[in-house]
Amino acid sequence: MIIYIVRRLLWLPVLLIAVSFLAFALGLHGPGDPCQVRLGQHVNPEALARCRHQEGLDRPLAVQYVDYIRKAVRGDFGFSLKYQGQPVGRLIAKRLWVSVQLNMVALGLGMVVGIPLGIIAALKSNTWLDYIIVAVGVAGVSLPSFTIAPILGWFLAVRLHLLPSGGWDGVFSAKIIMPALVLASGVVTVFVRQTRANALEEIEQDYVRTARAKGLTERVVILRHALRNALIPLFTIFGLLVGGLVGGSFITELIFGIPGIGRLGFEAFFARDYPVITALTLVTAISYALASLVVDMCYGFLDPRIRRE
Repeated sequence: MIIYIVRRLLWLPVLLIAVSFLAFALGLHGPGDPCQVRLGQHVNPEALARCRHQEGLDRPLAVQYVDYIRKAVRGDFGFSLKYQGQPVGRLIAKRLWVSVQLNMVALGLGMVVGIPLGIIAALKSNTWLDYIIVAVGVAGVSLPSFTIAPILGWFLAVRLHLLPSGGWDGVFSAKIIMPALVLASGVVTVFVRQTRANALEEIEQDYVRTARAKGLTERVVILRHALRNALIPLFTIFGLLVGGLVGGSFITELIFGIPGIGRLGFEAFFARDYPVITALTLVTAISYALASLVVDMCYGFLDPRIRRE
């Protein structure tokens, strides 16, 4: 296990360098010049050249990338092209915690609702209750957030006046309920389908039949044996979702006016603010890589068979 962790840690810098280089190169050589986006389509050629020189965009790609990495290691991601004079690190730090809070609430809600529904669907397999739960799950994953969010906003905010239509006042505000419900719809579906499939597979295993043959009650067989093993693979999904906490949600944050990472990334993308785009890509890659590493480490403790292997 220790050797495996060391190998993963050694591969982490290689992964981050590859991701950062791709994001950096696409930001510089993608369609549209950042300075021209900022100054307008009819900008004077001399003013455009002066802007590119001031931002260092006229230097070779390799020189720009090495300089960027050298500063990024010290936590300096440069300055935003859209928000003049604003350090990229400060912009991300201000909005990162907002997205993390929103996604934590959505993840918790998705687990609390999705896992029990998946268990019920497995125990009531091929019944009307199972069909309803599966159908609702399919609808939840099929409808995109830009469809669910307006419908939910019209019903709860405009029609019933139960919740505010948007904004952000913190995790304990009523304004978080609707965006959390929109984000949780997909999480619920993932946990329902995966929990149901894992539970059905474990119920058919030989050790479950042996436990029943020993005279154990059905409740003990299901809760202590089958479901315990069925929930272990869900830890992988949980780890990936935790890794995505810092990624924000572009559409949901934009619709509900939430000042998070997703909205910042959306604005940076259309403004060709490549320092912000590259920094967000790096932060997201680090988050997923560390979450995956933690999941692999925890599997050795959750399942002794993995530790022995």
